[in-house]
Amino acid sequence: MNHSPRQIGLFADEKITQANTEGIKYIGSKMLIIPYILEVARRINAHTVLDGFSGTTRVSQAFAQNGYNVFSSDISVWSEVFATCYLRKCPGNHFGELIAYFNDIKPTDGWFTEHYGGDVTESENVKIKRPWQRHNTRKLDAVREAIDEMSLSLEEKAVVLTSLILALDKVDSTMGHFASYLKNWSPRSYKSLVLKEPLYIETNGKHAVRRGDIFQVLDDLPEVDLAYFDPPYGSNNEKMPPSRVRYAAYYHIWTTICLNDRPKLFGKANRRVDTRDKDAASVFEDYRRSLSGRLRVVEAIDKLIRNVRAKYVLLSYSSGGRATSTELLEVLQQAGEVVEIQEIEYKRNVMSGMRWTNKWVRPKEGKNLEYLFLLRKH
Repeated sequence: MNHSPRQIGLFADEKITQANTEGIKYIGSKMLIIPYILEVARRINAHTVLDGFSGTTRVSQAFAQNGYNVFSSDISVWSEVFATCYLRKCPGNHFGELIAYFNDIKPTDGWFTEHYGGDVTESENVKIKRPWQRHNTRKLDAVREAIDEMSLSLEEKAVVLTSLILALDKVDSTMGHFASYLKNWSPRSYKSLVLKEPLYIETNGKHAVRRGDIFQVLDDLPEVDLAYFDPPYGSNNEKMPPSRVRYAAYYHIWTTICLNDRPKLFGKANRRVDTRDKDAASVFEDYRRSLSGRLRVVEAIDKLIRNVRAKYVLLSYSSGGRATSTELLEVLQQAGEVVEIQEIEYKRNVMSGMRWTNKWVRPKEGKNLEYLFLLRKH
C-alpha cells in the first residue's frame, strides 16, 4: 500500500481563515495552527464540529466565530467553565459593572494565600516557591469568596471565573504550568491582579458544552461533520519513568479555583491529591503496551476513531508523542480514507514541505513537529 499522502493540499488555498481567541498559557496549545484547522472545516463544507479535547477552548472559540455549530468537550472542570463563557455567555451588559466590583474588592487572607501566596521580602534561604505573590492571592481569596456569595447563573459564574483565571495567568511566577514554580519571582508577578471582561464574539451557531471522559461523551453526541481530536500525549522517550506529572496536574490550581473546594494537597507544588499519577492518568498518556503488544495509547486512539460518529476526523498529533506515524496511519486507514497528512513546524508557524517516512521525522536542533491527519470515515 502506498503510504504517501496526496500532495494537493487542503491548506494550499490562498486564503487562511482567522479567529480572535483567548486562553491561558497551555502546554500543547493549538493557537498557532488554528488557521489550518479552520481551513479543513471550510474545505469539507462542515456545519457541525466536535472539539473533543478542548482544553483552553481556543479551537472551540475559533470554530464558533466562523459560523459552525460547536460541541466542546473536555474532562476538566476549568475547560468546561471556559467553554460555557465563550460559547454560551448570557446576554446583557452588566458584566462591566460586575468586573469593576471585583477589582475594587478589599483583599483578605484566606485559603489560597495560605497555600499559593509567597512573600517577596522572604530571604532566599527560607523562601518557599509559590505561583503568586501574596498581594495577588489576597485579592484572589476575596474575589473567589464573593463569587460564591452571589446569586449568579451558570453562565454568569463562568464569565467571572474565566475573567479571574485569565487575570491570574498574567501575574503568575511559573513556566506556564503548576507542577513546579520559579525559584525567583517573575517580573509579571509584581503586577497587580486586574480582572477584565473576557472577549466575547457573538456567534450564530448552536453550541453545546460537555464535560467528562471522551468515550462517555461520544455515546451521547449526534453525528457531526467534523471531529477534531487533540489528545494529551505520552512521551516517546523510552527512558521516561512510569511515574510522571499528568496534564491534569499541570493545571490543578484552575480546577481548585473553579470548585473552591479546598482539597487536600501534597508535594512542594501543593497539588490536589486527586491529581496524583495513579488517579489522574489518561489512557492517551499511557507509555505501556497491552498484552497484545500494541501501545495502549494507539488502542485508545483506535477506539476513539471507531466510536466517533463523524463524516471526517482531523487528528492532531505531535512528533514527540508516544505513538509512531506508522501506527497512527494503520489505525486511521482501518477506519476510512486518509485524505491528507500535513506537517507543521511549530516555531516557524508555516507548513513545511511534505515528507513521509515510517517513523517520525526528527528535525535538527530537536524541533517538534505537529501533524494533522485528515480522515474520511467509511
